[in-house]
Amino acid sequence: MKKILLFTTIFFISITISAQNITSKKWTDLFSYNNVLTVKEDHGRIICATENGIFFYQISSGEITKLSKTNGLHEVKISAFDYNPETKIGLVGYQNGSMDVVTPNGITLVVDIPIAQGFNGDKKINHISISGDKAVISVDYGVSIFNLNNKEFSLSCFFVNGGSYTASNEATIINNKVYASTDIGLKSHEIDVTFPVFSTWATPLTGALKQADSETVLAVATTSTVYIENSGSFSPVTEGFLEIQDVVVNSQNIIVTDKERIYTLTTSGNVLSNITLGESCNTANLINGTIYGGTKLSGLKDAGNNIIKPDGPYNNISYKMSILNDQLVVSTGGGLITGPSNRDLGYYHFDGMKWNYPEYFIDNPILFNVVDVEINPAKPSEIYFANHVFTGGEKGIYKMENGVFKKVYKNADSNPYYNRQTGIVFDENNNLIVAASAIENSPLRTGYYVYNPSIDDFDLIPVFAAGGSQKPITKDGLLLIPAPFNGDGGLIMRQYDNNPSNTSAPTKILRTDNGLPANGVVSMAFDKDDDLWIGTRIGLRILSDPFSAINDPNPQAEAVIIEQKGIAEELFRDNYILQIEVDSGNRKWVSVDGGGAYYLSPDGQQTLKHFTKENSPIPSNSITDIKVDGKTGKVYFVTLDGIVVYQGDVADVQDTFGDVLVYPNPVVTANFRGKVTIKGLAMKTNIRIADAAGNLVHQAVARGGFYEWDLNNLRGNRVSSGVYFVLMTNEDGTDKATAKIAVVN
Repeated sequence: MKKILLFTTIFFISITISAQNITSKKWTDLFSYNNVLTVKEDHGRIICATENGIFFYQISSGEITKLSKTNGLHEVKISAFDYNPETKIGLVGYQNGSMDVVTPNGITLVVDIPIAQGFNGDKKINHISISGDKAVISVDYGVSIFNLNNKEFSLSCFFVNGGSYTASNEATIINNKVYASTDIGLKSHEIDVTFPVFSTWATPLTGALKQADSETVLAVATTSTVYIENSGSFSPVTEGFLEIQDVVVNSQNIIVTDKERIYTLTTSGNVLSNITLGESCNTANLINGTIYGGTKLSGLKDAGNNIIKPDGPYNNISYKMSILNDQLVVSTGGGLITGPSNRDLGYYHFDGMKWNYPEYFIDNPILFNVVDVEINPAKPSEIYFANHVFTGGEKGIYKMENGVFKKVYKNADSNPYYNRQTGIVFDENNNLIVAASAIENSPLRTGYYVYNPSIDDFDLIPVFAAGGSQKPITKDGLLLIPAPFNGDGGLIMRQYDNNPSNTSAPTKILRTDNGLPANGVVSMAFDKDDDLWIGTRIGLRILSDPFSAINDPNPQAEAVIIEQKGIAEELFRDNYILQIEVDSGNRKWVSVDGGGAYYLSPDGQQTLKHFTKENSPIPSNSITDIKVDGKTGKVYFVTLDGIVVYQGDVADVQDTFGDVLVYPNPVVTANFRGKVTIKGLAMKTNIRIADAAGNLVHQAVARGGFYEWDLNNLRGNRVSSGVYFVLMTNEDGTDKATAKIAVVN
């Protein structure tokens, strides 16, 4: 078990987490809180579990707070949740079969859930129900009893008969007896010594049962009928239910969430009322006399159709991101390199104030596989996206303005497999270029579209006989297109200067003879020295001076060689490099498929940080995009399971000093054993640190706008307690800065 302590003693009132590597104040989430799975109450506070986190709504004040992997939880993809308002204990179940126990004293990750021997199916936790100091956990192979006092499992019953397992869809405890709804009937058993023996379980009700809940009474349900237990017999309530989604029992009522309506029943089964919230709900609850519905697409809704949720994207599925000033836009497609394609979600847009989801994508018969999306820098109200599908009339380059569809370009060809669009870029002169592959009637199968404003259309420019294309990049009139497929791909280079329509511009493709795999170039980034960092399916390469490579008869991309225990090794050898991003300090963020994100020194020789889903709030180890906001230093990690943000130390670095900040300060050794960070520095800073007597104790040259001091002196020993003065000058001595650091050992 792994434990995170809360500084507060009141659960869900404060979510400040003590120092541990998986969470810190540097992390925030950009998760979607639209799909509400469970709605619970805690004395005037509503608690909603969603796919990637929990949010809390204080009814009296309207305050909304949230809890996710960035500030306490250990996982994403929540599949079950329950909460006891009397003990202040909550249980969060995940799709991977683990569970968080949230108490007033901390959050504990439980990974030792009993698993039936020989079971190879889904380990997802289907349902959790708390009763007093016990909880019953439903999984696809049966149920387990979890003791909340010692955070351990006591009894389990694997629902196996004749070698096949039966799933417990939902289960509940009433009067020390477990009732489990299964597809082969309602199963029940006292919590006693024979509990683990499935053959001793009774079947008080037959039928394919999906829900089970209890408080003063027991209620279970099929998809169309609710059954209420009374003295051992079950009375059916039909009421014309279309497709029951959930049943919740409280002290006075039974709330039934149907496909279209929410019904309030007495505990004896009489229907008191029914309402519709205008959309599908997963669940609902009656709180302070008001129905609150947990919707699938809009968060929590009350009976007046007021939407209650933290702001966030429409969905968690994310693929690529673009940043323009304070705007973010996120595509959701796939299929080119990772993940399933045709997710049919479109894109999400943060306009600087709130997240938006264009109505154009809702109930649109067009199939959307948006693989890339960009904001027009010259007209930020315009957004262009590439729809990479194989359906005639639906693929193409789409233009949106203020969230409204305006036009689609290049969506009609004799064959929908031809002239497919894969990535978008605006160059420094605002030329709009869209990479294309499978170009029709041309031996040059890979190329690009370029926007022609005089005709409000795109010209198709074939470039090279290569396989496929990915998102292009440009710099100073040099266009680069990764071509990662079909054995004849590589890195396409074209020196178009300021005329991307020039069909005779110098062009070259780099392949195996140039140090690159023929079918494996996936991602690229220019660094601050104008070197090109190239991500491939088999590792990382650097092409020095790519601008001269066009005319070089044999340019060579080189691997980064590092020394490990005295042995020279290639950095990221045989690893699939999904994305490369360079920050203002020329440090590199590199995403490795299945390996998380690495933060490298400017030359790649040192790993400064390595974030994975195991040691950080990142929801997946396959990060499909990384973006750094140079103005703020924020680093956005985009995954198919959601987006998280890390507050980096390198913001927009200048040749002079910004606001110099030292933290932590003072440094109390008993509380902190890490390095002291100095940020707000010039691009290149000469640092001298002296003690109160003026003796030099440390000196260094910092590049990239920040520096980390390990508190060691020139002899490599930790400095004594005292006040230390930091004297700093920029590279040419035209700007100076000072700071003080107090050390308490």
